[in-house]
Amino acid sequence: MRTRGLGTSCVQGGYTPGNGEPRQIPIIQSTTFKYDTSEDMGKLFDLEASGYFYTRLQNPTNDMVAAKICELEGGTAAMLTSSGQAANFFSVFNIAACGDHVVSASTIYGGTFNLFSVTMKKMGIDFTFVSPDCTDEELDAAFRPNTKAVFGETIANPALTVLDIEQFARAAHRHGVPLIIDNTFATPVNCRPFEWGADIVTHSTTKYMDGHGVGVGGAIVDSGKFDWMAYADKFPGLCTPDDSYHGITYAEKFGLGGAFITKCTAQLMRDFGSIQSPQNAFYLNLGLESLHVRMQRHCENGRAVAEYLHGHDKVSAVSYCDLPDSPYHARALKYLPNGSCGVVSFELKGGREAASRFMRALKLCAIETHVADARTCCLNPASSTHRQMTDEQLKAAGVPAGLIRVSLGLEDAKDLIDDIAQALEQARFRESLKTREAMPIVPSTSPWSKPTGESANASSRSRAARRGPNTARI
Repeated sequence: MRTRGLGTSCVQGGYTPGNGEPRQIPIIQSTTFKYDTSEDMGKLFDLEASGYFYTRLQNPTNDMVAAKICELEGGTAAMLTSSGQAANFFSVFNIAACGDHVVSASTIYGGTFNLFSVTMKKMGIDFTFVSPDCTDEELDAAFRPNTKAVFGETIANPALTVLDIEQFARAAHRHGVPLIIDNTFATPVNCRPFEWGADIVTHSTTKYMDGHGVGVGGAIVDSGKFDWMAYADKFPGLCTPDDSYHGITYAEKFGLGGAFITKCTAQLMRDFGSIQSPQNAFYLNLGLESLHVRMQRHCENGRAVAEYLHGHDKVSAVSYCDLPDSPYHARALKYLPNGSCGVVSFELKGGREAASRFMRALKLCAIETHVADARTCCLNPASSTHRQMTDEQLKAAGVPAGLIRVSLGLEDAKDLIDDIAQALEQARFRESLKTREAMPIVPSTSPWSKPTGESANASSRSRAARRGPNTARI
């Protein structure tokens, strides 16, 4: 049977109604489920039967939506979580414990960086961060005997570096560990990391998958390809009996295709309870139904804005891998041939102050701690999502203080460019006034002498400033 297209999977994957059943995925808004006998329920607790007994672990609505995401990524099993942060935490903590080590790309999302470098470090798990552009030798040098996983993002948030997935997968497999890829920005519409060697994929479904800023959520998908039993000494949690479930060995009982997600659900979701609500899962499914259509428009708008910013005299750098002169363009052509995403990062001349002026001048683009939404939103990461990081860490993560991250929505590209253009002009206008005020006053030799060179330019800018309609507010 031919594998159906991604668009069809977006619309119809995960749920096939029977005769007389709801056409839309039903919301099972219930904490508990009734059984006729204690023996029937006991089989669920022993992992001997499939079913539901408490929504903290599993819920039918969630599982139907997870099945759709699993189909989109080409995996064998999947689960929803309460957030993307929970998904990343679970994906690592499911195989790493106190005394273990993980290798991660350095340009990951700031919240994930803090999760790894601060919170999980307190749990006894150490992380080594490497450049996404490292050589094979540098990458191999980061591994230790107790390394349990490699982590990276397809497209980094907000640095927008593109990971060489095959390179990182080869390194991970040389050292007998899985590669975990956060595929939030690309989505399976534009990249399917399993096809390039990744073993586990995570998502913040809050972003493009939901696409409308309605519900927070996350997802984990297993490729079913990593052979846990081949490295049984590295992964005792999967390859030795679990006393909390009557001695079940997950890798033996559930095989390559189900061991990782079953353990993640039965242990971590049971103990941490980071479940996505069925209502949010329903909203997520509505977003997934149009994902393949929306991603095309997001990419079109992203490319249009990136091309406008490229070469603008107020902008010192633009990061968007679809631009031909991007250092990641070759990787984008390989991993993201149909487009990358709708997020563009650019650095303003003037650093943090210029970024602040630009942000205040925006009218259509909203300032939000969000990204990958139907509505365009904008952020200066150094003063918000990444403000806990030091200047050195910001630099290592590819997030300079003057960086602006704009997530292009589904509006008309011309309206978005017009708003960005006027904000850049406001930043330029205010900067010119500040420059003029800082200049020393040099008396002319004649009351009729005309300023020349830079003095002429400054005088011209000063006259324009006096005529400007916004002078009184500055």
